[in-house]
Amino acid sequence: MANFNKVILLGRLTRDPQLSYLPSQTAVVDIGLATGRKWTGQDGQQKEETCFVDCRMFGKRAEVINKYLKKGDPIFIEGRLTFDSWTSQDGAKRSKLRVTIESFEFLGSAGGDRGQREAEQPMPADDVQEPPKDDIPF
Repeated sequence: MANFNKVILLGRLTRDPQLSYLPSQTAVVDIGLATGRKWTGQDGQQKEETCFVDCRMFGKRAEVINKYLKKGDPIFIEGRLTFDSWTSQDGAKRSKLRVTIESFEFLGSAGGDRGQREAEQPMPADDVQEPPKDDIPF
């Protein structure tokens, strides 16, 4: 059976990007993304819902996101769903579904033209790869 794991989202950052580095010195940025939907219900009332999604990117482009974006800025991302599970300090098992960003585009004036050009630069294939699971500190 074939598999396909692709996520495409357009939204705004819910918080400033959080940049950190793995022990291998690979940059990791975590962002929160809010996407909204508006529609008219059967009763004629306008309705609205917001979906909040945690996203993560690795490598040099993670540093670009951190440098040029802030809370409230729009971004278009493409990536894949990733399931993380761990044991918390109190011994409880925890899990989270997040989007691992593979590519992105700045939208609007956020980041300026320089950030847009830098984000669109082709990156070496090894920069796009996610590090091994045992290299991610939880």
